[in-house]
Amino acid sequence: MELVAADALERTVRDIFVAAGCDAEEGGRIARELVGANLTGHDSHGVVRVPLYIDWMRRGYVHPGQSAQVVTDGGGFAVLDGQHGFGQTVAAQAVALGIGRAQDQGTCIVALRNAGHIGRVGAYAETALAAGLISIHFVNVAGSPLVAPFGAVERRFSTAPFAIGLPLPERPVVLDFATSLVAEGKIQVASYGGKPLPPDALIDQDARLSGDPHVLYGEYGSTDLRTSAGGTGAIRAFGEHKGSGLALMCELLAGALTGGGCAGPLDGDRRGIANGMLSVYLSPAHFGTQSEFERIGRDYLDWVLSARPVEDGQPVLAPGDPEARTREARLAEGVPLPVDTWAQILRTAADLGLPT
Repeated sequence: MELVAADALERTVRDIFVAAGCDAEEGGRIARELVGANLTGHDSHGVVRVPLYIDWMRRGYVHPGQSAQVVTDGGGFAVLDGQHGFGQTVAAQAVALGIGRAQDQGTCIVALRNAGHIGRVGAYAETALAAGLISIHFVNVAGSPLVAPFGAVERRFSTAPFAIGLPLPERPVVLDFATSLVAEGKIQVASYGGKPLPPDALIDQDARLSGDPHVLYGEYGSTDLRTSAGGTGAIRAFGEHKGSGLALMCELLAGALTGGGCAGPLDGDRRGIANGMLSVYLSPAHFGTQSEFERIGRDYLDWVLSARPVEDGQPVLAPGDPEARTREARLAEGVPLPVDTWAQILRTAADLGLPT
């Protein structure tokens, strides 16, 4: 593992995106969000994505300098088209719109389609938390079937993330997970020499369970870009039929309702992948129950966390606690990166004429 200071890593990533054609503001935003994912321990959505983002940009799958365009505006709801801009830009714009309207009128539902990879969904829930709002996010990836439904071996779902943020006093709660047993980015991390996968994370065409990234990617060199087109296996849904059912709902809400498309059947005209996101924003202050929500919710959370742990010294954690602990540690000690991941990032920088 390479330990890289967070600020140095962020500068390197920002410089890569600026050199590739983003303006300084967008390059900085992409770098901040990717490194932010690493700081929370979500390495699957962090800087391992840098070479792939640059490749997509070169291929015209994602475009710098885009703004989300309003397709439908109903006041309390809106449909936005991300114009295949960087997800860290257009999703942030969609979130800002939803937050602003929920603060004004109590609720807002925002449907975003055709966004580049939006990164860690929990970051958008955290943005809403900072504004005092509850938020719920259903996400899919159009054009990216990677996950086998329960009882199948063929790919039908994207990794279909889901997130909820609740602004409880002094203890906000953020639930953020992919509906696949592991996020696709975790398979990338493992393929570069990072944390190994669970032995049942993947399933091959003969219905054999595996933790080998080659099942998804096929053959690859140590610094090659990983592409799921190279493999024949699939990621498994988490929780058997329960995760599979939630993945289906994410596809239908974030893909079909937004109009951006589901993971498949594949559209021959589609170039690259695109995220869809259906977000619901709720203002406890407007519901007239904010004090009750905060009191009852915090009392209940405290009671849940007071449960006797399985192991002494290992207390029960709330969603978001591991991320907060990891962020504190990695800010102090540096961000651990698999050697091949760091080499690929430096290679990308060198290809763009940057000193390494």
